[in-house]
Amino acid sequence: MNFITKRIHAFLDYPVAIALVTLPFILSLGSSSAIAFQLSVATGVAALILTLLTDHHLGLFKVIDYKFHLLVDFIVGVVFVLAPFIFSFEGLDAYYYWLNGITILIVVGLHKSET
Repeated sequence: MNFITKRIHAFLDYPVAIALVTLPFILSLGSSSAIAFQLSVATGVAALILTLLTDHHLGLFKVIDYKFHLLVDFIVGVVFVLAPFIFSFEGLDAYYYWLNGITILIVVGLHKSET
């Protein structure tokens, strides 16, 4: 059941990057650890740069292979799932990372291979 195409994924990248930067401010993340706030903002900025550099129709510079982009997304998903354990996030900080990490892993897992 793989239905997320490269095109759909490209359309998701920009709003996700913006959300990762803005949601920590809106949700007041960081109550259990300042890292909870900083990690999301830094990841959002990195995601925006990755998207701009990825070889898909919404990438501006197209220097990073799309498969590498997917690998980075997978790694971010794993890091987000593990971050609450590693950094002792609690409450909303932990739930934010678990929800985002699982969502990222699902999106990568539902990616449709394109030949």
